[in-house]
Amino acid sequence: MDAWVEVWRQSRGPERLLRARWCSSYACRLKGLMFRRRLADDEGLLLVDSGESRMSATIHMWFVFMTLGVAWLDKDQRVVDLQLARPWRIYAPHAAARY
Repeated sequence: MDAWVEVWRQSRGPERLLRARWCSSYACRLKGLMFRRRLADDEGLLLVDSGESRMSATIHMWFVFMTLGVAWLDKDQRVVDLQLARPWRIYAPHAAARY
């Protein structure tokens, strides 16, 4: 069973951004959004690692058939990088990230 969480922006006052599937297992993080063709406007995936590093926060876009807006967060839930991720590429954050 999938767990869902709400993602909020706090910098300009509380604002709900989207509903995301909590993804902390290796299998879930590996599959991610592979083979998906679209997401709802308010839907996302929250990849959760046990530690904080650039390597473990690296993502692949293999078999992801859409462009995604990606935000990496550190252990304190601060944004450390933003990327517009396109299919068939690999992306790593510029700083260590946990989410």
